[in-house]
Amino acid sequence: MIINILFVGDIVGQPGIEMVKTWLPLLQKKYNSDITIVNGENASDGKGCRKEEGEVLLGLGADVITGGNHTWETFQSQAYLKEEPRSLRPHNYPQGTYGSGLYIAETKKGKVAVLNLQGRSYMQPIDCPFRSADWAVKKINSETKVIFIDFHAEATAEKLALVNYLDGKVSVIVGTHTHIQTSDERIFPKGTAYITDVGMTGPYDSVIGMKTDAAINRFLYQTPQKYQTATGQVHLCGVFVKVDSETGKALEIERILLPEFERKKS
Repeated sequence: MIINILFVGDIVGQPGIEMVKTWLPLLQKKYNSDITIVNGENASDGKGCRKEEGEVLLGLGADVITGGNHTWETFQSQAYLKEEPRSLRPHNYPQGTYGSGLYIAETKKGKVAVLNLQGRSYMQPIDCPFRSADWAVKKINSETKVIFIDFHAEATAEKLALVNYLDGKVSVIVGTHTHIQTSDERIFPKGTAYITDVGMTGPYDSVIGMKTDAAINRFLYQTPQKYQTATGQVHLCGVFVKVDSETGKALEIERILLPEFERKKS
């Protein structure tokens, strides 16, 4: 049996949520999705996912919300982790951290495990994502072969290392965090679908979703700046993956960008 998985990349602020409202029902119909996963770590004006944003995203048809390092930057998003098991944070934070990094969803075609991990290169020195994945995969295998990983990481090398390490052990690994969609979607030799970064669902007239002035000043002056979500030229980025529920192996991966960028002719 084939399970159709739809994933929407980093949703940034209200502009990103509005894009989900506009496009998600159409995408779910087009791909006949059995499960929809979204990364919501920037849904609350770029910092975290509070109950307010979480309920909107779940109400729009998301089955699971993944997170990342910005999950912790709004206290209310931490509180939301305590009450909503479908809202995840990276699994490899130290034991005792609020929330969970693993959720096993029930679909009409069987169970799908969603695992959220975070990289360590150029990021917080948290627990090892490779060993955390080993533990989680062993735990999950007794329930399902279909395992989807959102790997929230900065370094391309770390993402590629993880997919080579887990190839054939999990169904899908999508990279998030850098907010720029890569064009390297493929299926690895042992059956794991992969893309280095799914990209951002939010305003592209910006610096990875934030208003440009504050971002530029941070680089110019090397001092903290108050970031605010931008508004212009909003796009949705995602991926669609077909997975064999019996083997857990990916059969197809397709990159999504809506609407397409305009390319001026010379």
